[in-house]
Amino acid sequence: MINPFVTRRQLLSGACCVGLGMAVGVAAETTESGTIDVEPYPRDANEALARLKLGNQRFIDDKPRHAHEKASWRSLLVESQKPYATIIGCSDSRVPPELIFDVGFGDLFTIRIAGNIIAEDVIGSLQYAVAHLHTHLVIVMGHEGCGAVTATVDEMLSKTKELKHIESLIKSIKPGLKMLNLKQDRDSLLRAAVEANVRWSIQELLALPGAKRALRDKRVTLIGAVYELNTGHVRFLG
Repeated sequence: MINPFVTRRQLLSGACCVGLGMAVGVAAETTESGTIDVEPYPRDANEALARLKLGNQRFIDDKPRHAHEKASWRSLLVESQKPYATIIGCSDSRVPPELIFDVGFGDLFTIRIAGNIIAEDVIGSLQYAVAHLHTHLVIVMGHEGCGAVTATVDEMLSKTKELKHIESLIKSIKPGLKMLNLKQDRDSLLRAAVEANVRWSIQELLALPGAKRALRDKRVTLIGAVYELNTGHVRFLG
């Protein structure tokens, strides 16, 4: 495994000697100005989170860097990858994590499923990210206006009945919303439901023996977040 404290410049030099595939996603990238990105690989979950927050702020300010997109960078990822964070998010077309956090190829391991639910294949993908890719940071990210959460709320209000396989999504989400005040105004209810669903997904992960061990051994940090469609801001949950 590559030393996470090595700078991107050092890894580029190494790649010249031993082949592009050894760069593992933290090698240097030549920018249009000809300078080299020497941003080091995050040493821990705190640094990974700080980098994502900075990227989200650039996204909000409409000043994205669009780094890690060029062919020269992509060629360094052909043989392997070393993303520094895993995102469990919704499949919604309006919520692409790489754009929201202003990152590029090889930076994030993304697991996307409607309603950011914790299904068996999601758990398998997450286990791969932690065990084999060694991502220190895992974020469960919901978003405002989530269709799966809205469908669940509407069913709880006895307003709709969905198709068979959509019902399976609702069945996964509903337990996390049982404490909601269904009499509040709709906008407040849906916002509360989105956050409750994120917390429910985290609770389900925390019940897994493997997750308990990883957290106990401080091999991974697990946090929740909600993406705001109107502002582009990612609100991290305490």
